[in-house]
Amino acid sequence: MEVTRRTFIKVTGAAAAGLAVSGLGFDLKPVKAHAQMLKTVYAKETTTICCYCAVGCGAIVHTSKKGDGRVINIEGDPGHVINRGALCSKGASLSQLVENTNRATEPMYRAPKSKEWRTVSWDWALSEIAKRVQATRDATFTAKNAKGQLVNRTTAIASVGSAAIDNEECWIFQALLRAMGLVYVEHQARI
Repeated sequence: MEVTRRTFIKVTGAAAAGLAVSGLGFDLKPVKAHAQMLKTVYAKETTTICCYCAVGCGAIVHTSKKGDGRVINIEGDPGHVINRGALCSKGASLSQLVENTNRATEPMYRAPKSKEWRTVSWDWALSEIAKRVQATRDATFTAKNAKGQLVNRTTAIASVGSAAIDNEECWIFQALLRAMGLVYVEHQARI
């Protein structure tokens, strides 16, 4: 048998490749797959809107049905017209709004010229806010301007809204503010 240089290279190359592949531990037997159970399989699914930048991205929040209502997972809503399932890093961290040990869960009050915050009840905080808004409105309300025109306004109170509520909620809120006579009403809802 005559061995040419070309045949020798083919045979030794094939042998080297076979040896290399067999040394890597390839096994061509069928493999049985084991799928992992999704952590959201028994979770309650709720759609919501991201509250961070006023773009209005849709998100799906999965919460535990064990009675504790803990947030298990947050993902972008693929059916939402704005983000089509994508979320930025802030939107993906929405669970930290709820699952955060540093989050204040009770109203805090700091008296004028005090350096210390103290925990107060919700009833006290809401009634104190209502009293102060009422006192400021009553003290600064203008029924008629210098020309005698009916204006029914106060310029001592302003409202700056957030992106956490949608346009419909914003409309109701600004209607309340206008009924109180506020002139300076700003809101950044764009959803």
